[in-house]
Amino acid sequence: MKKVVKFGGSSLASAEQFKKVGRIISKDETRRYVIPSAPGKRTPDDTKVTDMLYSCYGQALLEDDSEDCETSFVEQFHNIEERYNSIIEGLGLSLDLSEEFKIIRTNFSRKVGRDYAASRGEYLNGIIMAAYLDYEFIDAADVIFFDENGNFDAEKTDQILSARLEHTERAVIPGFYGSRPDGRVQTFSRGGSDITGSIVAKAVHADMYENWTDVSGFLIADPRVVKNPKPIDVITYRELRELSYMGATVLHEDAIFPVRKEGIPINIRNTNSPEDKGTLIVEDTCRKPRFVITGVAGKKDFASITVEKAMMNSEVGFCKRVLEVFEQNDISIEHMPSGIDTMTIFVHQDEFEEKEQKVIAGIHRAVEPDFLELESDLALIAVVGRGMRATRGTSGRIFSALAHANVNVKMIDQGSSELNIIIGVRNHDFAAAINAIYDIFVKTII
Repeated sequence: MKKVVKFGGSSLASAEQFKKVGRIISKDETRRYVIPSAPGKRTPDDTKVTDMLYSCYGQALLEDDSEDCETSFVEQFHNIEERYNSIIEGLGLSLDLSEEFKIIRTNFSRKVGRDYAASRGEYLNGIIMAAYLDYEFIDAADVIFFDENGNFDAEKTDQILSARLEHTERAVIPGFYGSRPDGRVQTFSRGGSDITGSIVAKAVHADMYENWTDVSGFLIADPRVVKNPKPIDVITYRELRELSYMGATVLHEDAIFPVRKEGIPINIRNTNSPEDKGTLIVEDTCRKPRFVITGVAGKKDFASITVEKAMMNSEVGFCKRVLEVFEQNDISIEHMPSGIDTMTIFVHQDEFEEKEQKVIAGIHRAVEPDFLELESDLALIAVVGRGMRATRGTSGRIFSALAHANVNVKMIDQGSSELNIIIGVRNHDFAAAINAIYDIFVKTII
């Protein structure tokens, strides 16, 4: 059995956190491939090493212009060195990173790029982790590849990474970065260490991809909105996709695709509470969910544009012409419920406000509507769950719960998969709506 384990920044923020990670890995010999992030915050007012590196590189870009900038660069670089040396000392390692720091400092002065600068957080943490575990260190730049345009090259990566790890029993591969054909370092977007872990899991045909962070998996609702929400034991990729789209974030969404193709489950675990089982993310499952809903999540600050025209449904190309107006104005569409003579388009309010009059004029020219109405300060809430398919009256229970909470529903729309129901409410009703839905499907069952 083979497991790939990825540890987030909070899990590796200090020597004490490293020791927790070491104990987790040593308790299960199948945890053979380790993906470390850069050190995160040790305290709420601390700074992540990746942010320290970005700031330091910014000073390197300015150092030719001012003596003060050069002094600031030296101070910031020294702080980064101290951060890593404190971890090494706390672990009692005889590791010396002075040559690595010298190379990094030279490359900063040569202004080799922000991606290189940011990637050094994972790179240095990977060296420390490999020394601490006595695992082989593999530089991600040698096995993770991007094309000349900076797009991830999945085929080349899988081919070379699979061959490299085929005869490697245990290894540490830093997350977050790889290399372009010319050798330049290229990073994924922030949180990209999750993606690296998924890529490695696919390459070694892992039985499990464990993603260790500072929470015990996914929760049914946002704890900032609902007090002490229940955890989600098992969630499917499709359910996760729906919830992530509506703002539920624990895992980088692009980390799903490599392992999904291989049928590899992901287990979200808590480094600080390793006894918790966390959340298991799977392709599909026969396990009956504890509750009708798997989760509820949402976002605020949408605007809606309702277009009404008699006999709209018989007018060929009507929807296409309306949507083209948004495309021409470079406005992305979030949701689009429709009726026989009406269609409503939900968009992000901040994207729409500057161009609203151009859009209105464009719609009038394109389809000559009978009536057009705008609404702002709206929130969209997704109620997601595979259990809803087999449960009658889910929409009715939602309406009842929201009515009881005095929440006015602006829109409700159920997808054809019966996996999710989207509800539109006013921004000021957002928290009340989510709590009402959570109460009716979770609290009343407990």
